[in-house]
Amino acid sequence: QEHLFQSGGGLVQPGESLTLSCAAVGFVLDYFGIGWFRQAPGKEREAVACITNTHEARYYLGSLQGRITITRDDAKNTIYLQLNNMKAEDSAVYTCTTARCEEPTILAGRYDYWGRGAQVTVSQ
Repeated sequence: QEHLFQSGGGLVQPGESLTLSCAAVGFVLDYFGIGWFRQAPGKEREAVACITNTHEARYYLGSLQGRITITRDDAKNTIYLQLNNMKAEDSAVYTCTTARCEEPTILAGRYDYWGRGAQVTVSQ
């Protein structure tokens, strides 16, 4: 079955860096743009990053600019999300999805394939 397989997440201390991965299974990732949502308890889901499949243009949530990086490795059929200087407000479930990348929404539909989500908790 075609899907995205996520790895990473868990408990992170404030100030540390987080890296999440998302690997395409059953399809070729370089045919798609792809990005990440996150959702914290009691809050709306928000798009945080997207990278295109053509020229690797990158789109980020403005409030995370400077701390967040999305990359893709088509040889490994995998994308990565890195978030530096983790803060308590970064605690959320992070989910990858194939997507159209667009400003200002970051992710703009074409959600053909989804990862299962990963809980990230920032705590001492």
